[in-house]
Amino acid sequence: MEEFNLSRRGLLLGAAGFAADAAFADPGTSRPAAESAITAADAGARAAPRRIIIDTDPGVDDALAIFLALRSPEVKVEAITPVAGNVPLDFTLPNALRLLEIAGRTDIPVAAGASRPLKRRLVTAAHVHGNNGLGGVEFPLPKVKPVAETAPQLIRRLVRASPGELSIIAIGPLTNLALAFRADPQLPSQIRSIHIMGGSLSGGNITPAAEFNSYVDPEAAQIVYRSGARITMIGLDVTRKVVLSEAQVGMLESSADPVGHAAGRIMRATLAQIRRSGLEGGQLLVHDPLALGSFIEPSFVRLQDLHIEIETTGELTAGETVGYRKAPIRRSAPWVDAPDAAAELPFLANARVALDVDSERFRSFLIDRLTHRSS
Repeated sequence: MEEFNLSRRGLLLGAAGFAADAAFADPGTSRPAAESAITAADAGARAAPRRIIIDTDPGVDDALAIFLALRSPEVKVEAITPVAGNVPLDFTLPNALRLLEIAGRTDIPVAAGASRPLKRRLVTAAHVHGNNGLGGVEFPLPKVKPVAETAPQLIRRLVRASPGELSIIAIGPLTNLALAFRADPQLPSQIRSIHIMGGSLSGGNITPAAEFNSYVDPEAAQIVYRSGARITMIGLDVTRKVVLSEAQVGMLESSADPVGHAAGRIMRATLAQIRRSGLEGGQLLVHDPLALGSFIEPSFVRLQDLHIEIETTGELTAGETVGYRKAPIRRSAPWVDAPDAAAELPFLANARVALDVDSERFRSFLIDRLTHRSS
């Protein structure tokens, strides 16, 4: 009952937040606000780096997303909060520290997050990311240590210290955010925006129904989508269209920049693994960088306002993303003995969802940034 109450309050908060955000999306074109109408205040804010927390489970494509953030002057990374997902926390935590050392950014705090989902056993994706999460590529042990705070504690402290100023780039299972929201139900209203790599309206990549991040912890994803936070969902519908070529991997490998070279080593090992296994159709998909890239430059994607729910009870469909585009919102037919079950609910958008992407332009942007060919 506590989660339900949080959900209803959150949806009302979210509705208020969307109404206050001028031109949340152009209803005629479904273009993002950055393309259709930017307020003077937003334009002014763009002049200074936007402050972000990266919640992540590194992860080969997580590594590229982190590197992209560190090579992008439009954002200032305030913290990295690893969570168990692609590989266990025993790997994702030191991986985050390693990536910061490679980039020369050990000033950024890293806080250990959840080692398992809220209610489920951890399922990993080592078959894609390698046993160490970085494609099996070995980097030196990190010299820096994580901070004493847990990830949910650090997220709460940073957001509360600067209400309305921090955005969260969430590119792993959403367990850390769900824990922070459970401990502080008003926190979602204090977050500027949450950009999620996760979900899919066109079928999953770990089951026919579910995308991996939502599959690993569907209960956490449900809490976040019902929290009232201002959410942008970058799901498989667009990330499946972002494929790195052999030539682009070679450009990363040959880069004189340590970030680009490390990214190239990771992606070369990953490419070899997926070709051997036939995973992802042998294509080198880079899901997570698009969530960060579209935060920096919204015109990379086309967005539409939807109401998103995450399936949590299905034996075969747990983690499925269900997107409602219009009223009424119908759930499964009520059980015969269910008291006062509502068959329909009014439509209320709780997320901007990416439906299309300019993949060629984004890939060029990603390679240029990681090889330091542009700033």
